[in-house]
Formats: sequence, structure tokens, C-alpha cells
Amino acid sequence: MTERVLIKDLAAREDGPVRVSGWVEKVRDQRYVQFVVLRDESGAVQLVNGGVLREPDPENPRSDILVPRTTTISELTHGTFVTVEGELQHNERVKLGGVEIQIETIEVVTKSLPDNPVADDSNIDVRLDWRFLDLRRPEQNLVFRVQTTFLHALRTLWVERGFIEIQTPKLMASASESRAELFEVEYFEGKAFLAQSPQFFKQMAQAAGFGGIFEVGPAFRADHSFTSRHATEFTSIDTELSWIDSHEDVMELHEELIVAGLTAVKEKHGEELQKLFGVDLQVPARPFPRIPLAEAKEIVKSRGYEVPRADADMDPEGERQIAAYVKEEFGTDFVFLTDYDSSIRPFYHMRNEENPQLTKSYDLIYRGTEISTGAQREHRIEVLEAQARDKGMDPTELGFYLDFFRYGMPSHGGFGMGLNRVLMLMLEQPSIRETTYLFRGPNRLLP
Repeated sequence: MTERVLIKDLAAREDGPVRVSGWVEKVRDQRYVQFVVLRDESGAVQLVNGGVLREPDPENPRSDILVPRTTTISELTHGTFVTVEGELQHNERVKLGGVEIQIETIEVVTKSLPDNPVADDSNIDVRLDWRFLDLRRPEQNLVFRVQTTFLHALRTLWVERGFIEIQTPKLMASASESRAELFEVEYFEGKAFLAQSPQFFKQMAQAAGFGGIFEVGPAFRADHSFTSRHATEFTSIDTELSWIDSHEDVMELHEELIVAGLTAVKEKHGEELQKLFGVDLQVPARPFPRIPLAEAKEIVKSRGYEVPRADADMDPEGERQIAAYVKEEFGTDFVFLTDYDSSIRPFYHMRNEENPQLTKSYDLIYRGTEISTGAQREHRIEVLEAQARDKGMDPTELGFYLDFFRYGMPSHGGFGMGLNRVLMLMLEQPSIRETTYLFRGPNRLLP
């Protein structure tokens, strides 16, 4: 049997016999010729039945009639999976890839029901209900090929730098950051919590002597938000590294990873992104602008918007305004907001020696939306315990975590970044529902 060929590889092949398999996307059933658009995981191709003359048989003057139509093709429904053997022909007049296949045999492997529940104009909830059908769309296929390329580029950089990949547990005996937004689950005779982040375990790797580490894995937040950028389960990109001098070292690594990821995506998928999403992906120059939070709020205020609370984080409109300013002034989609007040940062963020009210931390804003928080961590046990008390926490409840710091801990820092949010902004999509394989929110647990 002829080996199956991916549609994306047809253009590079010479004319001749070929075998393809895929889903029927469209059928045009004309009087003397039938066309089928077939799509597999790599692309689409036009199949043709009829419209060509047979070689005449001298003994049968009727032998040069057109190849007949077949009821098999006429009855193909959208989504039916077929295997086709035929003759590959290069034809520059064919808009779909410049090739077509003259059908010799067609095998219906699995037939699709005639009424497809997902249409081109279906809303996002209908499409999520039938996600496996929605994911057949070229745009959705591209989203996850982009995701693969982006993560591969990040992993390549980490591995080249000697970082170690870890997988941390998602069932925890206590909260990793705070008891807010926690999912509590039954655990034999007791209770457990779904991890909000791998924060504590990332830091444990520093005490273990791993140096640089990274993880790409699920995180859970019991957040009742229905915004376009929130989910109850999401994929978190995390990294931590030892022997840093300040959070500036973390920001430099963060920049390198972002640039490596976007460069790889642009090189591999740039033309498709332009064609399917109308996105001209820009790779930012380094270094990204760095603006202290207090200064950023003043810039936003000068643009006519005041963040409601002076002692709070930048709100969504503030993020959009500072992003617009940075785009105008620096021509980039990225900006680090730095020097966050200790009152709005976790107890484990290191404080500034010159102004203990500020932390050595940052948020990374991409196209007007926060995608990441990073910081230098406090590695001195006595300071860490004091900062926990300042937050109203009892150090005895942080027992296993604080033990990491009692037997020698290097200076260290890192960040966590939401993968689905990065993809949403990269591809200029309206919601992370479009860039999450199977979205989970307050009212969605299926499929």
C-alpha cells in the first residue's frame, strides 16, 4: 500500500501516485466534475473526480467520455474521514497550494453526521461545547503549533543554560501563597489544596542546589472572574535561578526567553499568522523599558486616567495606558513595571535596602495586559520570618517552607508567566478561551 503523505508535503513531490487521508471540508458536485476539499492536520488540498478524458479505445468509440460522477462523493458529509489514492498533479491555477489530486479510489473510513453543530458564525460557548470540532479550524490548529514552537524555544534556551526541568506536585497540604482563591479537595481522611503556583517548590530547588530550574504545568485559582484573561485552571511557565544580585538578573533572563520565543514563532509561522490572523508579529528589542510603579501611575495620570487607589497595583485600564505610552515613546509592546510596594507583594519578595517599603519585584506588561510577576526572593531566614509576621502570618504555619532556608540558601529569584495569556496577546485574540486547549472557568468543566 502506498504510504500516506501529509498534505503540506504534496507541493514538494513530483507528479504521480499519492495517498492522502483527512476530513472532508467541502464538496462541489457539478454535472461533469466533482471537487472535494480535504483537510488533514497539516493543511488542505483539492481532490478532483471527472473533468478529464479517458484514453480512447479503438474498439469502443464511446471510451473517450468524461469520467463519471460517483454517488460516494455526492454523499460525503462535512467532517467525514476518508482515505484517497490518486494522481498528484501540479497546477498553478489551483489556488489551494498549486496542486490537486485526480481521484482513483476513495475509502470512507468514518462517516460524519450530516448536521455539524459548529458553524463559522457560532459563538464561543457553542464552539467550546464542541471543542474537538472547533479545533479542526486552521486558525485553531495554528494556535497550538505556535504554542509548541514558543515553548520549544524557551526550553532550548533553558537547557542550553544548564537549567533543570522539574515537575512539582499540584496537591498541597497548605497554600503556596495565600488562602485566597484556593480549591480545597478531599484527601483521604483530610483536606488538600490544588496548587496556585509552584512557588515554594521552585525555591526548594534552590536550596537543593539545582541552580536554574523551569517548569511548564497547570496552576489553579478559585477565581470567580469571567474576564477574557482569567481561568480557574491555566498553564503556568515558571523559572527560578540562584546566585543573582537583584531582580534585574531575573528581568534579563525574562527578556531573553521572550525574544527567543517570539523569534522562533515569527520565523516558523510568520506568513501563516499574517494570513489567518492578520498579525504581523514583532520581535521586541532588548532591553525592555523599566518604569517604577509610582512613576508609571504618574504617567498614566498625565494621560487623563488616575488609578483609583494609590496603594494598589496597576488596574487593567492603567496597564493599557502605560502600554500605549511605552508604544509611543519606545516603539515596543513590552514594559517592566518595577519597585512594587511591599504592602501589595507576598512576604517572600525581597525588600529594597535603601527603601524597605519597596520590593525588588516587577510585573511584565505585554500589549496592555500583565502576563507575569517576578522578583528576587528573600533568602535570609530571620528576615523572611519577620516579613511573614508583618503580613499577619504565623511562621509556624510555614514550617516546611521555612525549613528550606535553615540549612544554607543562595540568593535567588524567578518569575511565573501565564502561557495562555501570552498566546492570546501574541495572536491578538479576544480571550484566553481561544488559546486554551480546553478552557476551565467558573461555569465550565466540560468537555
